[in-house]
Amino acid sequence: MRSFDYVIVGAGSAGCTLASRLSEDGKYSVCLLEAGPDDRYPWIHIPIGYGKTMFHKVYNWGFQTEPDPNLNNRQVYWPRGRVLGGSSSINGLIYIRGQKYDYDLWSSMGNPGWSWDECLPYFKRLEHNDLGESKTRGVNGPMWATTISGGDTLVDAFIAAARTCGVPHVKDFNDGRQEGVGYFQLSTRKGFRCSTAVAYLKPARNRKNLTVETDAQVTRLVFEGKRATGVQYNQRGQSVEVKANREVILSAGAIQSPQLLMLAGIGNTDHLRRMGINSRQHLPGVGENLQDHLQFRLMYEVSQPITLNDTLNSLFGKAKIGMQWIWNRSGPLAIGINMGGMFCRSLPEESSTPDTQFHFATLSADHAAGQVHPFSGCTYSVCQLRPESRGTLRLRSSDPLEPMEIHPNYLSSDTDKRFAVAAVKFARKVAGAAPMNQHMKREFRPGPDVKTDDEVLEYCRQHGTTIFHPSGTAKMGPSSDPMAVVDSTLRVHGIDGLRVVDCSIMPTLVSGNTNIPTVMIAEKASDFILESARRA
Repeated sequence: MRSFDYVIVGAGSAGCTLASRLSEDGKYSVCLLEAGPDDRYPWIHIPIGYGKTMFHKVYNWGFQTEPDPNLNNRQVYWPRGRVLGGSSSINGLIYIRGQKYDYDLWSSMGNPGWSWDECLPYFKRLEHNDLGESKTRGVNGPMWATTISGGDTLVDAFIAAARTCGVPHVKDFNDGRQEGVGYFQLSTRKGFRCSTAVAYLKPARNRKNLTVETDAQVTRLVFEGKRATGVQYNQRGQSVEVKANREVILSAGAIQSPQLLMLAGIGNTDHLRRMGINSRQHLPGVGENLQDHLQFRLMYEVSQPITLNDTLNSLFGKAKIGMQWIWNRSGPLAIGINMGGMFCRSLPEESSTPDTQFHFATLSADHAAGQVHPFSGCTYSVCQLRPESRGTLRLRSSDPLEPMEIHPNYLSSDTDKRFAVAAVKFARKVAGAAPMNQHMKREFRPGPDVKTDDEVLEYCRQHGTTIFHPSGTAKMGPSSDPMAVVDSTLRVHGIDGLRVVDCSIMPTLVSGNTNIPTVMIAEKASDFILESARRA
């Protein structure tokens, strides 16, 4: 049996970061296990290529939620990366940290070291920001933050219309304040996707103390009493076991890290007993506290042929954007879909900081990665940044290869319902404001027949869908919190040699896209882990 100092389960946004940092000085041996393959698929690396990976059978886990009663019993498709880089290899590339408020809240919940001021050095350490160095920006890190260059007629009109609605124009959404409208920054470098596999893992792959195993799905954690000592995984039909001399680190994401904990007997004793699993540590918070950003998409027909619909519905247009990317790594292939961003308040009487995120795209389709509409179109996607609704994860059985039951419980809070209606109304207000209104030919969805608050809410129930940010299912918190799973250094309560390092540890969902916050969590965790090793 091979042994390593550290065994990391999952080579996603957190896992690749950890593998790089823990192996950096050559002192410790690290094994990184990824259930999916290497990231050689070309469309992974072309920014707009996430349309090709959204439903890919190889590179995507393709989870489905259980029917949600709050969404008219619809099931919602949840894509998750199954490849080196994890979801950072298939996501929409938006580079967002969240708000100062988010991290100060984590700290106030009994998690010392997680305030904005204490997280900011790690945000700076991870990034190479094209806006230049400042008190809140870094320029020497491996993750690139590239600003969309601007100049798009429709996005510029969106920005101007939002300003007439009282939202200020900003260039940097990531200084902690966030409120404003402008062009997004993306996790891209010179026209290519900058995943954690590219930014962190690729430069580290040749280190003698780092072993990377792909097509290696972990099925079991190995213990000696209450100490994690290794993992067992399936690889190309063989069962393999590796030993962790120091720590096992779960970075399998908000769905599969809790699954592995439950399979190991760490979770709610009653649920585990029903699954035929002996309890090792009663932690009822495992699989609870599930949070996600639910988006509502408004689509409009545009009065001029200036949208990506027009480009993608034309052979000449497709050839043109292909040549743009080939010649100078620019154009839609280098950007993706969502160019315009906005953080504002749809419920200003209740929210002292932005409670809404807009993704504005000069494209419209029935669903993400779907065929674009035959008309000139654009999409206003709005989501609630800090939903009150909480869902749960449950095992279907003790079979590690069987996917979890996902119960998102969207729109179960009265506040979330009121937000949905208010956000759609605000999106309509922006669409109707000058100069945007001159470009809006008609509202395609929800459509003019959807007028009353009840009708708007029903539209949200029928068409709301994930924006791909599940989090919170192995909550960080003190031992006095009965629902906490890990402590403030991400060690599993009551278990030795085991940490969880991914977005499942978020006590509350951050205000925005979760990829960069997850990288920050891993950067911070690497210091915790190395400090523990120094003290041992």
